[in-house]
This record gives sequence, structure tokens and C-alpha cells, in this order.
Amino acid sequence: MSLRFAALGLLAQESGSGYDLLKRFENSMANVWAATQSQLYGELGRLEREGLIEIAAEGPRRRKLYAITETGRHALRDWLATPDSTPARSSRLLRVFLLSEVDTPAALAFFADIEQRAEAELAHLTTLLEQIPWDTGDNDFGRIALEHGLRHYRMEADWARWATARLTAEGPAAR
Repeated sequence: MSLRFAALGLLAQESGSGYDLLKRFENSMANVWAATQSQLYGELGRLEREGLIEIAAEGPRRRKLYAITETGRHALRDWLATPDSTPARSSRLLRVFLLSEVDTPAALAFFADIEQRAEAELAHLTTLLEQIPWDTGDNDFGRIALEHGLRHYRMEADWARWATARLTAEGPAAR
């Protein structure tokens, strides 16, 4: 459901073709919500059929330029104003709860992988922090989202190191 609103949000900011949206998506939102080309193009078709976007122009090779409609803008604003009541689910934490079913080396490898992935994401986001001119008013919410990612992956790497230390400590008192 969120891909729908990601596409609407991008079109609310600026009209564009499917290709334009995919590039803007990859350069901004892909860090928080991944989407493939086929998923995005499929969603654009659904949004058009539902009257939330329209074809504003058609260019060479039948390249369509999409624009958000007032109905689409209203749907986006309603979604933004409604708190998310969906309970958070995490397949990763479900695995943590069930790690007692594997031996300690496998559990340690699990946490090492989490730490490594978190550190890689942290490095990627740190590069974005350094490369994007954040002092313009247009980037405030992008910068706020980036800060969430930085804090999240920092915490995740720290948590994985803590879990590893806890599993490798001697005796039940350490646990």
C-alpha cells in the first residue's frame, strides 16, 4: 500500500514519466521503501485507472508524463494525516525469538550478519549525508528521514554487538 503513496507523493512534488519517477525514487525513497520498475509501473497504471493521477502529456515513443489529480492529492493528504495503526512485524525479531533452535555459532553468525549489514547501511547513509546539500528548505523532510536511518542502523549495529557479547559471556550471570 505504501508504494501507492510514495508514487503519489513524488507526483505531488513534481510531474514526471515512469522513468523519471523511478530515478527520483531510487535517489531518495529507495532508502526507506524499495520498489522495482515493474512494481512502480504497475502502480502507476492502477493510480491512473482510479483517477488519482492522469496523463498530463505524451511524448516521443509514447512516453507518458503523469500528474497527480486533486482526488489523488486529497488521498495523499488523508493518508499522511492518518496515523499508522498497523502493528509492526519483524521477521528478524521472530528469528531472534527462535534462535534457541540453532547452535551458538549459528546464532553468533546471525548477529554478525546483522551488524555487518547495519554498518554497510550506516556507511551508505553517511555518504548521502555528506553529498547532499541539506541546507536548502526542500530537503528538510528528506534530512529528517535520513537522520532516522542513521540512528536506526547505529542502534542496530550496537544491539548486534551487545547480543554477541551476551552470547559469548561466561556463565548464566552474564545473560
